[in-house]
Amino acid sequence: MNDYPHVAELIFKKPADYLPKLDYAAISAQRLILKECEGGSASTVKDYVHVRINILGSPLESSETFPSIGKVRVKHRNILLTLKGTVTRSGAIKTIEGERRYECRKCKNVFPVYPELETGNTIKPPLACLSDRSEGCEGTKFVFVENSTKYHDYQEIKIQESTQLLGVGAIPRSIRVILQNDLVDIVKAGDDVIVTGILTAKWSSDLRDVRCDLEPVLVANHVKRTNELKSDIDIPDDVIINFKMFWEKFQDTPLKGRNAILKGICPQVFGLFTVKLAVALTLIGGVQHVDGSGTKVRGESHLLLVGDPGTGKSQFLKFAAKLSNRAVITTGLGSTSAGLTVTAVKDAGEWMLEAGALVLADGGLCCIDEFDSMREHDRATIHEAMEQQTISIAKAGLVTTLSTRTIIFGATNPKGQYDPNQSLSVNTTLSGPLLSRFDIVLVLLDTKNPEWDKVVSSHILAMDEPSRAKNEEDLTNSWSLSMLRRYIQFVKRYFKPVLTKEAERVISSYYQLQRRSGTQNAARITVRMLESLIRLAQAHARLMFRNEVTQLDAITAILCIESSMTTSAIVDSVGNALHSNFTENPDIKYAKEEKLVLEKLRLG
Repeated sequence: MNDYPHVAELIFKKPADYLPKLDYAAISAQRLILKECEGGSASTVKDYVHVRINILGSPLESSETFPSIGKVRVKHRNILLTLKGTVTRSGAIKTIEGERRYECRKCKNVFPVYPELETGNTIKPPLACLSDRSEGCEGTKFVFVENSTKYHDYQEIKIQESTQLLGVGAIPRSIRVILQNDLVDIVKAGDDVIVTGILTAKWSSDLRDVRCDLEPVLVANHVKRTNELKSDIDIPDDVIINFKMFWEKFQDTPLKGRNAILKGICPQVFGLFTVKLAVALTLIGGVQHVDGSGTKVRGESHLLLVGDPGTGKSQFLKFAAKLSNRAVITTGLGSTSAGLTVTAVKDAGEWMLEAGALVLADGGLCCIDEFDSMREHDRATIHEAMEQQTISIAKAGLVTTLSTRTIIFGATNPKGQYDPNQSLSVNTTLSGPLLSRFDIVLVLLDTKNPEWDKVVSSHILAMDEPSRAKNEEDLTNSWSLSMLRRYIQFVKRYFKPVLTKEAERVISSYYQLQRRSGTQNAARITVRMLESLIRLAQAHARLMFRNEVTQLDAITAILCIESSMTTSAIVDSVGNALHSNFTENPDIKYAKEEKLVLEKLRLG
């Protein structure tokens, strides 16, 4: 296209005329090559060859040819258009008639007749002779030529524009896309796609008492899946150099550097060090690997915040969604008919799969508020989605498995007044198997603490003072939202930490100690807890800009797990995560904690 701009312009303006000619040229080229090749009798001409046009990076790429789905208008009809979105529905694969040949009884010429998309892909006999050589022929009687019908594979999908690109209050628009021949069955619900095709219209179904309208439809010529590009954020070289310089500066006090990064997470909420650390470790996650049997062990971590109203749970959910390149926010009851997983819907007499929140968040983050109020069906299905990272569907004859490689960040209120003497299952009405799938479960209790209340009120009131607010702003500017996003994506992409012997020894000892002493937390102390410890230790190593998991990472992972336990096996009294604050000298504090943990594990 770059070499022949005039051809590109013709294809853009009249794709319906020129794309079939390109397909015919591809078949003719095969015949020509086959004729020129000696001894080419074993080769055959492939009739189902199609020329696919990708306008990305070509002279045709512009705002006019690459609008958002919500900006598609009548002016875009019958030109080559490119749309980007997420597949929310995928229909069954059908076979349709693509061409029939008729013979005129008057002039004996044979001509093809093609289906009309507007009226539902039906081929109707012509009203008058369509042959090119029959000028003046007014024949109205035709004979169908036997065995002249050509068939095509056919599938309808629906794509929806990304909610990340929309403003507040905007409704995400969707459009129907028709896939034919080699394009069928290459995408499924939840995939991110870029589709190039011809915009046309189709009559909506003629139901009684329903107005019959023309619905915009994109007939696809080229489809590109962009799932592997979901987490790609442009990270310039100078930003990477800044990351390295930052860690060189904090080489002697690494935990102080880590805390400087954590302060950039949800800066409007004062303190809550434990929660901010848990959010960072969850978003970064561990390293996915395949065990000896070929089973994939997930690298994504899951986090659940259980707390009283007004403890900032929803604020952390919203901020985490901003940090992730692909995020879906929903509530337990506020989901659509597709719920959190997937549902089968009937459209024009045909069953189709419609993706829910977990499938649409594949490769990103799914934030679920009011986690305890989700439907019983979704609660049963989410078990598989969290651990195996798939959703198996058998609805209305549609049996399939969809991918849900997503981080789940849940928030819920306790059932009534939180009772510390009862287990987490009783306080949250969530089952033990579901709780065991969360790597970290933090309980935020709004207990009366006069000293904490005084500090928090001073901080909130000081934010109204211009001078103090400016100082706070200068502090957080170094780790702004965009910088944090880039940092998280960078460490996830380039660091694959490996456990050292010291880290393995600490994690193994702690797991065995929990298994011996765990009675009230029996639902949480399973093999999954061991995997959670490894994931959190790997995430902390990534956060610390390292490629190996040291004893420091293992002990930090243990302290995170301890915070999420009702009763502690290491620390004498489990502190309230709500009242955890940043310390002046975190490295000195860690040295004391390390000594305590190693003594309890009898490794000191």
